[in-house]
Amino acid sequence: MTERHDAIKSPRYSERASGVGIMANSLAGGCSCGAVRYRLDDRPIFVHCCHCRDCQRQTGTAFVLNALIETDRVAVLSGDPQPFAMPTDSGRPHRIFRCPSCGDAVWSEYGGRAALRFVRIGTLDDPAALVPDVHIYTRSKLPWVALPDGVPAFEAYYDAKTLWPAGSLERARALPR
Repeated sequence: MTERHDAIKSPRYSERASGVGIMANSLAGGCSCGAVRYRLDDRPIFVHCCHCRDCQRQTGTAFVLNALIETDRVAVLSGDPQPFAMPTDSGRPHRIFRCPSCGDAVWSEYGGRAALRFVRIGTLDDPAALVPDVHIYTRSKLPWVALPDGVPAFEAYYDAKTLWPAGSLERARALPR
């Protein structure tokens, strides 16, 4: 399988010689009221479109788009997103970080891994700049959602070692456990 980050069509992205992507211009985003603003200082490790029931309940919609990125590569420009512990079907820890003023979810932390953020793509100033690398938990996908051709899809989770580009795997290995 080819590296999926070639699907990013935005001219914001360039490749280092090492193959690990960097952004020429950072992606910024924030909540609806503007109290929370952030900037991604690198391109995401990978982008998920998750169709699980937890994400459907927590977002009130059919799926969630998350950009996986190291916490230290997300610069908080203003505000102080507050964590809310969420129940999950798996029983694993999940905290959603929300604007304390308007309540918008800006990112999540799954499995107690504080070093990895799952940034809500819909909170980016330009949410079209990132496209899903994979669709997960399609077993609970709503029947009227059509998945695009050419994007891997899995009924549950998947093995990142077989799907992620080498640079993304390298970045994930460097994360503290």
